[in-house]
Amino acid sequence: MTGIADLPERRATAVPRGIAHATAIFSARARNAELWDTQGRRYIDFAAGIAVLNTGHGHPRVVEAVRAQLDAFTHAAFQVTPYEVYVALAERLNALAPFRGAAKTALFTTGAEAVENAVKIARVATGRPAIVAFSGGFHGRTHLGMALTGKVSPYKRGMSGLPSDIYHLPFPQPGVPIEETLRALALLQQAVVHADRIAAILIEPVQGEGGFHPAPAALLLELRRTCDAHGILLIADEVQSGFARTGRMFAIEHAGVEPDLVAIAKSLAGGLPLSGVIGRAALMDLPEPGALGGTYAGNPLACAAALAVLDVIETEGLCARAERLGARLRGAVEAIARRNDRRPIAHLRGLGAMVGFDIVTPGAEPQPDAAATREVVARAVEAGLLLLSCGAQGNTIRLLPPLTIADAELEVGLARLDEALRP
Repeated sequence: MTGIADLPERRATAVPRGIAHATAIFSARARNAELWDTQGRRYIDFAAGIAVLNTGHGHPRVVEAVRAQLDAFTHAAFQVTPYEVYVALAERLNALAPFRGAAKTALFTTGAEAVENAVKIARVATGRPAIVAFSGGFHGRTHLGMALTGKVSPYKRGMSGLPSDIYHLPFPQPGVPIEETLRALALLQQAVVHADRIAAILIEPVQGEGGFHPAPAALLLELRRTCDAHGILLIADEVQSGFARTGRMFAIEHAGVEPDLVAIAKSLAGGLPLSGVIGRAALMDLPEPGALGGTYAGNPLACAAALAVLDVIETEGLCARAERLGARLRGAVEAIARRNDRRPIAHLRGLGAMVGFDIVTPGAEPQPDAAATREVVARAVEAGLLLLSCGAQGNTIRLLPPLTIADAELEVGLARLDEALRP
């Protein structure tokens, strides 16, 4: 059988169980913040393809740009015959770099590739092996990505032989004060790895899979000071938090801290696979010719889409829109949290429209409630709302509507979230 009705069985037969999915529905079509499944049911999308669709499903300007490039050529390999759309995108991204001075950009395909290449550049630039990352951080499912990721299950369990010279610090969040992180940083240098062996410190300015915890500005400032004092590079992983999601083009801009390298992906190309590293020009030029790149890196269709995405962010004022959306999301969750006929909610947080909150047990000493969180996500899908969870304890609900969502659809989604939070 090869019909739509048999898709769950076909999926189970053809696709390994190691590839998980948050819902049991199968997508058929989508537009902006709405998605329809193969049964014709409509959903409000508060997942946005895991923060990939800041400009929504099928934005007309993005679709038009891809179609125009499709008529020209779909692939040439930038390493074989360079093309203008790659260069134009690099120029645009260099102008947006969240640091002063000349920038250069290398394009890749996935977020994990972007992070790995940032690490490669840092190691070449410094001649050092060690990388410092953070608990709760997520940097991909490649071998190095898993080593950098600060969570064992499901990413690292059973995956032996991970790369060495990777060290993790506790990430500040409720129950982990910034002072603990700074003490751990000092102890790491004293007892484990000297600063003169550390190539880079890698941090998400807002953790994604780790629970939507913003990095405190004081921590980012101290990391910058430590890097400057010891010749270490600071890498900002903006894969999930970039491109207007937090109210700035890049989340690290909220702290006024300048990184040396920035890993980008997800919403860069409006749904097409594209990633990159934006870095200080002098650093980016240190790897020798051939050391960077990839067969599909900087695919022309994806580059055309990304140029259109940057146009949409600018012309539609999506940074300001993210601030307004975030205020509405937080206000709605705060109102729900005050009710005694809804699941207990704790630690509402986030920058711009990258908003998260925790589902906890009732009582005087609430604890993370992963089972209730799974039930909330399932009930949301039943009600016609696509919702994602995350966090080290599996009890964080993350809100990621497209920044282009219509106000009416936003309110429908919030009403369905309210219903899903019934105990």
